[in-house]
Amino acid sequence: MKTSAFVYPWDVNGDPEAPGRLAALGVRQATLAAAYHSTRALTPRHPRHRVVTAEHAAVLYPADDRWAGRALRPYPAGGWAPGDAYGEAAAALAGTGLEVHTWVVLAHNSRLGAEHPDTSVVNAYGDRYPWAPCIAQPATRAYLTDLAAEAAVRPGARGTELESLGWYGLAHLHAHDKTGGVGLGDAGQYLMSLCFCPACRAGYAGQGLDPDELGDAVRTALEPVWQGAPSDGGWAGVEKLLGGTTAATTRAWRDTTARTLQEAAVAAVRAAAPAGFQVLLHADPVSYHCGANAGVDPAHVLSVADGVVVPCTGGSGPLAPFAEHARPDTVLAANFTIVSGMGGSPGTLAEDAARARGLGATELRLYHAGLASDGDLTAARSALAAF
Repeated sequence: MKTSAFVYPWDVNGDPEAPGRLAALGVRQATLAAAYHSTRALTPRHPRHRVVTAEHAAVLYPADDRWAGRALRPYPAGGWAPGDAYGEAAAALAGTGLEVHTWVVLAHNSRLGAEHPDTSVVNAYGDRYPWAPCIAQPATRAYLTDLAAEAAVRPGARGTELESLGWYGLAHLHAHDKTGGVGLGDAGQYLMSLCFCPACRAGYAGQGLDPDELGDAVRTALEPVWQGAPSDGGWAGVEKLLGGTTAATTRAWRDTTARTLQEAAVAAVRAAAPAGFQVLLHADPVSYHCGANAGVDPAHVLSVADGVVVPCTGGSGPLAPFAEHARPDTVLAANFTIVSGMGGSPGTLAEDAARARGLGATELRLYHAGLASDGDLTAARSALAAF
């Protein structure tokens, strides 16, 4: 099975040993960040630093003139990824014989929400989520579509992996996050992630819902949750809290909004890319889920993209719904965390990969070669060799 490891430009640039170390893992591909959100990352082997602080979401290459005069535009990286950091790292990785694919984070941008608050998701209580651009807004959709095309199709890249190409919501590891005090469950997370910005209010109205009445219904449904009542899991829990018809109508609006954005972004990437350029989405097979792995309809997304990258660290079950709709050439990449300190299990990677293959996986992804300790990398290398 083809295997790729995720990596940041700052893991590679300034460390002449990094490309060879990555190739020695036994991977064929490096999935290299070209546009990424704010983060604080360890670099445990870099000769010049041990911690990199990316202060805001940024593109890690020089943006072109398509953004001239536009209010919504990507931000350049600061000193953590100066110049064409992506291009420098890509050239070094390709020099070892690795295929390089871009890694592009889209609807996850706290600085965009801070500087343009009207672009953010607004919950039923009027709270804005600055990390979560509302993907229903026309200007935001245009920004995300153009960013996907520019960041994905970098010189020499053989393909791309598009992260967070869908709805973001409440669940997010925000700075010093303190949102775990009430057990919201799947149902509560969904209600707290419903957006009530003007575009979404108009969308609900177009589906036959009164947005004011919907907001009242969401707040009423959540009141027992705030008082400590357990929230039922899954979509049945949403229907119990909101009512079956209302729940289905909100989901229809959100599903359609996400699908059409995914179609537009993938089409824009294909229009800018050379023949044979591979387009994958980081995806969750439950369409109402929010986050980096965008909730999708498996049949639809596999009719749009070449495949998906599926989170499998907690188990490979999410692969099955995609496997049901896979074509012979569909890529189903099982993504495993190999960083022990982040919940990964590199020591069981061979067994986990075999299980994923049995469920339909055609490729593997390793998260994250730059963050892993030497011991984790050794375990992953041994597992890949055995597998």
